[in-house]
Amino acid sequence: MDNMKATLELGQKPVGRLLWQYALPAMVAMTASSLYNIIDRAMIGQVVGPEAIAGLGITFPFMNLSSAFGAAVGVGASTCISVKLGQRDYKTAQHLLGNTVTLNLVVGFLFMAVSLVLLDPILRFFGASDVTLPYARQFMQVILAGNMVTHMYFGMNAVLRAVGKPNHAMYATLFTVGMNIVLVVAFVWWLRWGIRGAALATVTSQTLALCWQMWIFSDKRELLHLKRGIYRLKADLVRNIMAIGVSPFLMQTTSCVIVIFMNNQFVSYGGDMAVGAYSIANSMAMVFFMFVMGVTQGMQPIVGYNFGAEKFDRMMRCLWLAIVVGTAILLVGWALAMLIPHQIARIFTTDPTLLEMSARGIRLDMLVFPIIASQAVITNFFQCIGKVKISIFLSLSRQLFMLLPLAYLLPLWWQLDGVWYSMPASDFMSFVMTWPLLFWYMRKLKSYGK
Repeated sequence: MDNMKATLELGQKPVGRLLWQYALPAMVAMTASSLYNIIDRAMIGQVVGPEAIAGLGITFPFMNLSSAFGAAVGVGASTCISVKLGQRDYKTAQHLLGNTVTLNLVVGFLFMAVSLVLLDPILRFFGASDVTLPYARQFMQVILAGNMVTHMYFGMNAVLRAVGKPNHAMYATLFTVGMNIVLVVAFVWWLRWGIRGAALATVTSQTLALCWQMWIFSDKRELLHLKRGIYRLKADLVRNIMAIGVSPFLMQTTSCVIVIFMNNQFVSYGGDMAVGAYSIANSMAMVFFMFVMGVTQGMQPIVGYNFGAEKFDRMMRCLWLAIVVGTAILLVGWALAMLIPHQIARIFTTDPTLLEMSARGIRLDMLVFPIIASQAVITNFFQCIGKVKISIFLSLSRQLFMLLPLAYLLPLWWQLDGVWYSMPASDFMSFVMTWPLLFWYMRKLKSYGK
């Protein structure tokens, strides 16, 4: 099947089969990535110690912030490409590919340079203590050195899905994960390079995967491929990319702000071990949430293409299927969190204090886990069809307008438990807000045909 046929099938093939075709590779890739993160953290916790887990937790906001800039380019560009392919405007789609490469290089370099210069003050601001700062610094120095590679790798994977190659995107991620695991065992367990070895494994594996991605896009037989004349930034294309990308950018940036605040709250009410427990609980939740992210990634080219082609029935069928699948996945995660939290926490640590704190945190963090799926899918849906303001509002309302105030107020009454309770409380409030906006858009779609 050639690339043109794969693209046209987005508007012709049955939606259920398409979603399965595009979401399954993304789910496999995202889940494999989250499983790698678990292995990474487990290796660090078992070999280096509980303080290193806490130090790694401090780097979460930094990683989120880097991802925010990468998502602004990668998600924005891939969505624009999907819409242009739906409109059969292949020339513009080609230039979008070139601009994606240039933007990733520019943004990745600037983020790396600024962050390395201000690394220690930033980590202190993120909640690092005298104990956790050395671990966080060692990890981020290596990660930031490879920041341009990371941005380009994730950006090219998003474009692979947009041009009808979800399996190739999956292969790139699976290779990265597999190589990561091998290198983490070698660097951390065998060579005893500590937390710096874990970071080096990540950058090395992403570099190798990026080489393969660029080789694919260098093939002139592809519908979209790298060639001369497409790399010069065009103001209108950059504006379109960033207009779409601003939603995931703000989502990730808000996540960064939240994690900074949460880390400081956990330090204040529970010490460094509470930050470690938060890191472990997040790792568990992310395993299942990555399945949902895979569903939304699989949904993106289908929704974007059919919106561009004005096939709105197909677009809405894809949305409903994604919500059902995502909710079922998180229901399984919720059941495990409620039934075996101690067994899950034991994967990461044998320290009795951290073990008990993590088990309780897993249960509280995932208290209303299943309802998160629909909120994530609907937010991504509005992003896919260019309704950026709605997507931004939904992203900010859950974290900035709900979680932040709750994480400040609830601990005043319930101390450390209050910090944990703030997360399911904000999830529930966001769920209640999201559905009326979807119904409003559906009525608008029926009335105006768009």
